Amino acid sequence: PPSHQQEDKAASMARIYVGNLPLDIRTRDIEDLFWKYGRIRDIDLKSPSRPPAFAFVYFEDIRDAEDAIRGRDGVQFEGARLRVEMSRGSSDAYGGDPRGGGGPPPRRPPPRDLRRSEFRVIVSGLPPS
Repeated sequence: PPSHQQEDKAASMARIYVGNLPLDIRTRDIEDLFWKYGRIRDIDLKSPSRPPAFAFVYFEDIRDAEDAIRGRDGVQFEGARLRVEMSRGSSDAYGGDPRGGGGPPPRRPPPRDLRRSEFRVIVSGLPPS
């Protein structure tokens, strides 16, 4: 069984689903799409025998995952519209326990990141990338 440390680490990460990917996508391509939103802990790429491919991207912070969803959902990528959403079953998305226990897992205050604040910068008028 996983240790409590591993469970805490998994519960603190935010997993997003990235769908409608081309079959020839590489992990590096996904990293290039999402690096600017925050620290990526892991990328789990799934390439089925029939299109489309999909991936799970694990961010260190749920706010980064939410930013990535807002920034990339519906974006055209190699001729297809990306589908980016919070992964079902992600404990961060619903506050529940992924092991199916009763109630939310115990919460510790998140580590303070001095580079973060509740303020955001909104940039408009840029040409489409």
